[in-house]
Amino acid sequence: MSEPVSTPEAPVSKRKRRYLLIGLASIFVLAGLAWWIMWHFVWSTRITTDDAYVRGNQVVVASAVPGTVIAVLAGDTDRVITGQPLVRLEQTDARLNLAGTRHALDRAVRGVAAQFAEAQRAAAEVKARRAALAQVKDTLQRNLPLLKEKAVASLQITQMRNALRSSRAALQGALRQAGAAQALIGGTDIAHNPAVLSARDAFRAAWVALHRDTILAPVSGYVALRTVQVGARVQPGQPLMQIIPLGNLWVVANFKETKLAKVRIGQPATLTSDLYGSDIVYHGKVLGLGAGTGSTFALLPPQNATGNWIKVVQRLPVRISINPQDLARHPLRVGLSMNIKVMIGDQKGLMLAQQPPKKPLAVTVAYQHELAGADAAANRIIAAAVTAASRTGHGTRR
Repeated sequence: MSEPVSTPEAPVSKRKRRYLLIGLASIFVLAGLAWWIMWHFVWSTRITTDDAYVRGNQVVVASAVPGTVIAVLAGDTDRVITGQPLVRLEQTDARLNLAGTRHALDRAVRGVAAQFAEAQRAAAEVKARRAALAQVKDTLQRNLPLLKEKAVASLQITQMRNALRSSRAALQGALRQAGAAQALIGGTDIAHNPAVLSARDAFRAAWVALHRDTILAPVSGYVALRTVQVGARVQPGQPLMQIIPLGNLWVVANFKETKLAKVRIGQPATLTSDLYGSDIVYHGKVLGLGAGTGSTFALLPPQNATGNWIKVVQRLPVRISINPQDLARHPLRVGLSMNIKVMIGDQKGLMLAQQPPKKPLAVTVAYQHELAGADAAANRIIAAAVTAASRTGHGTRR
């Protein structure tokens, strides 16, 4: 039998197959190396989530006094500024109450002025009684030597002594009346007498109640959820509408608990919204991590100790700021969906805040002039009455 003749193609095919395997192995090694590099330097330094939504202050506008609505001055989507009138209430009852307290304040000032006058009259009476007592005593002292010489009758001396006792009793009575009159004015002037201050406080309360019939915007923003209507009877604390300050928004991102071990306060973040797409990028930073998961604060918290149990990975809310300049260029709305990427490479920050806030989270100056206006109105009434009293010589403590 003839032996098979080997062809030169066999070694070549083996070499090709070896080169091919080496090439494939190199590709897998390079791909693995590239994946490791990307994971180590990129993916492991950030966490992402699309379970994030815009949040902001939802300022509820409510009435401080009861009343009937006669005008609604702003509605949904309207822009309002701090101190702008939003709702007006009917003022008849408040005006009548203010007029009554004004009259009561005027009466209180007049009454206290009369007390000052009585105190001055009582002081004058004491002086007169002291003078009368001194005169009777002097007369008695001058006539006693004449009694030994029988120049005056003993009956006259007895009458003088009776007059002296009567003058002393009259002086004591005048002193008691002066003390009682002085106790009423209590070391004050008319404007600071307790009776006047009490009437003044009642007037201030009525003045403020009248001016609260115009409901002002506590902050600047956009009106939402308006429910108030003309003719409605509103009560104190009843929500009428909301104001959303769209210039001060943040994002609440709900990260899985398995991704939060390296999250720290102050870490930078980038945000994109479904509204504008990925071309518009917002910048921010981590403000804080929630004190509990969303399920903990739910209306019906889970009861995992009963029945069958299936473990579910929980999510923790993380509060992230939005750069004000980015927000001004591309406004957002409360509740919009966001995509969050937090850079967790720098872990020098804290997981939980250690100090209380150094400044208020929100303030309003819409109501700061209420009491000032009431004080000015009350002072004008008191000053007019005090001036009238001073013209008659009363109104100051002697």
